[in-house]
Amino acid sequence: MKKRGITNIQGAIFDLDGTILDSCWVWRKVDQDFLGKRGLQVPSDYAQNIISLTFEEAAQYTIDRFSLPEEKQDVMREWNQMAWKEYAEKVPLKPGTKELLEWFRDHEIPVGVATSNTSLLFEPCLKRHGIYELFHSFTEIQEVKRGKEFPDIYIKEAGKLGCSPEHCVVFEDIIPALKSASGGGFITVGVVEDTWQYRMDEFAESCDFQIHQIYEALTLLNS
Repeated sequence: MKKRGITNIQGAIFDLDGTILDSCWVWRKVDQDFLGKRGLQVPSDYAQNIISLTFEEAAQYTIDRFSLPEEKQDVMREWNQMAWKEYAEKVPLKPGTKELLEWFRDHEIPVGVATSNTSLLFEPCLKRHGIYELFHSFTEIQEVKRGKEFPDIYIKEAGKLGCSPEHCVVFEDIIPALKSASGGGFITVGVVEDTWQYRMDEFAESCDFQIHQIYEALTLLNS
């Protein structure tokens, strides 16, 4: 993949879970508790198989894989109920998140969110940390027809920010999303999230820049 530099940035798009929110543990717990209630264990490949799906697609995948009698809406409702308290009260920011968002604000560059999560969960979390108002706009995966293995969600959010992909940087933590954003013309910064246990050479190849902590983006932008 041809690497691109960070120049003439007119917008920035952030994933939430695993990128600026330290929240992957919540979904591991939800998976364990949800399947455990049904006498099932979480398969080793389960998280990787649903990582870039929409919430609805993940629910249908789970129903199909485990032959569950529930409807999609019932599964999604239960997942949200299980995760809500953790987001509202416990999920922390990744170190340096607020400082990075303030850098964009101070440089008058609008920032947005492209997430597979739902405002029911992320809005109280972002407000608790005092960063909700630092975002210009939000795009949830259900606003587009396809999951993050396609660039649709980033293109839609860039439209809300009023910038073109080539002048917009995307911060993500999963390889399928980084590849799709890059394919959509965006500048990409991969934020390593140890949960996914990617091969580092594969991760580095999927993005224009790789950082291990979100606060490292400040050095990247200032240089």
